[in-house]
Amino acid sequence: MKKFTFYLMMMVLSISVLPTQMLAAEKNPTVILNTPKEVPAEVKVLLNRLDEIKAMDKSSLTSVEKKELRKEVRAIKAELKSTGNGIYLSVGAIIIVILLLILLL
Repeated sequence: MKKFTFYLMMMVLSISVLPTQMLAAEKNPTVILNTPKEVPAEVKVLLNRLDEIKAMDKSSLTSVEKKELRKEVRAIKAELKSTGNGIYLSVGAIIIVILLLILLL
């Protein structure tokens, strides 16, 4: 009897979801155009250097040269992150902002 009720619930749920999916398919889909952002020249240079390093044959390099390459890659990645021009907020800062908004409003 438990299996019967389980199967009955699953059938009812699947039938209730089916019409909403059909309605979503009938609507005209909107076209989303991805316009690529212009990449600054400095960033292009850094990305090209990263591609060059990835394409290198590192098997013939000495351990000192490999270490220098790793340092260079880390420096380039750090510089690329800093040019992201994003606003970074920590979780604590977000909580403080929310608390201030609640208290002041």
